[in-house]
Amino acid sequence: MSKKNKKSAAAAASAAPDKQPVNEKKAVKKEEKEEEEEEEDIEVEEEMELLQVDVGDIIKVKQILDETVAGTMISNDISAHGGTVRIREAYGHDNMKLLLMALACCFAAVAQFGLTNDFPKNRIWLGVCCGSYFCISGILQLIMTFIDKDCIMRIQPLSDPEAIKLVKKGGNKYLGKYGIRVRTQFPRFSEFYSVILEFNGKNPPTGYVKQTWSVGQFFDVDGHFDEEGLMLEIEKLYRRFEAGNFDKPNDVGGSKVMKKKNN
Repeated sequence: MSKKNKKSAAAAASAAPDKQPVNEKKAVKKEEKEEEEEEEDIEVEEEMELLQVDVGDIIKVKQILDETVAGTMISNDISAHGGTVRIREAYGHDNMKLLLMALACCFAAVAQFGLTNDFPKNRIWLGVCCGSYFCISGILQLIMTFIDKDCIMRIQPLSDPEAIKLVKKGGNKYLGKYGIRVRTQFPRFSEFYSVILEFNGKNPPTGYVKQTWSVGQFFDVDGHFDEEGLMLEIEKLYRRFEAGNFDKPNDVGGSKVMKKKNN
């Protein structure tokens, strides 16, 4: 009996190594399948997150590009110095325009709902309200035409002493005193989109950086928008401005134009 038990134990021991590799192979295959399924799910999610735009709608394309530029400019990791340099948008100019618009709407509301019942007795006040509305609207139009022009946002000057010190060491000694004016250009019937960063404030320095890309670099033929690609390009452009690597004033086109990728 003892010999039989020894033989059966030896047989089981010899069979165990054969079963063990098989089980390991099955486990490895199972893990590989799970990883492939996870990668496929991630790819599907990424494809679903891509924004699709009608590239024939120039106004919509520029809106998407401008919103991405503005969002990137106030992100926490845009600076080469990390989170120490906090970029904050300046709302003073926009708040002034909102105040003027609200005032114009008040005059219009009074003229529309408060003075029409007793016409023509209150025709003078009605004329004052209508005239005030059109004057304020005209002022707003002049501001947008001759002051704002192609500006999409303004950045506040740096206020943190440590951030100012870091930026000065990096090569730009003006960001503690002057803000940044962000301009974009997308001419009609053109495929090229430009972003310009320049100083903002009273008597600002002349330094600026400009970069031009083909919109085909960020949109495919189906209109899917590569938001991350544009964000990376804006980050590079800001860091060049932050380092004081300005374009020459006589460079009409600014920096080198990024051509459309040949897909």
